[in-house]
Amino acid sequence: MTEHLKAIARAFEGRSRNKWSDKPVAIELLQQLYDTVKLGPTSLNSSPARFRFLLSQSARERLAPHALEGNRNKILTAPCVVIVAYDTAFYEQMPKLLPIREGIKELFAGNAELAQTTAFRNGTLQGAYLIIAARLLGLDCGPMSGFSHVGVDSEFFEGTTLKSNFLCALGYANDEPFPRLPRLTFEEATEVL
Repeated sequence: MTEHLKAIARAFEGRSRNKWSDKPVAIELLQQLYDTVKLGPTSLNSSPARFRFLLSQSARERLAPHALEGNRNKILTAPCVVIVAYDTAFYEQMPKLLPIREGIKELFAGNAELAQTTAFRNGTLQGAYLIIAARLLGLDCGPMSGFSHVGVDSEFFEGTTLKSNFLCALGYANDEPFPRLPRLTFEEATEVL
């Protein structure tokens, strides 16, 4: 089996992980991760996701108090935790990201509700790309939503237009994942019209 096919199989076999080896995550790998994530499609190429990779122990110690108790140890022991955020003023970059469409910045700048909805939806989509891409690159992931958005935003994004969406521990797990939990069947989750 080629390395490419092994990576794809690893991505589909991935599970959320909670315990981590001491092996560090290289900055070069995080750059490769981002360079993969940025290629995923977003509405009007808006690309509103912003990622804060917390590699230092001190940065993760700043984050941990804002998480639910059950997530604090995961944050403190992972070699990297990424805050997946979105920029509510993503439209400031639209002339660069969508130069073929004049006036697109103004469409969002003049409509706060549309800007918020677009930023959150597409930032979430990019966060999902991050998890899949991380697995393809050989990283294990531990996504988390149990934290105070107000606390994280105050700690890491004060004075900016960024808002936290979710957290994801990244690294090389050393725990045995529990068996895959049930998923809804095609018939339960879909309707073909």
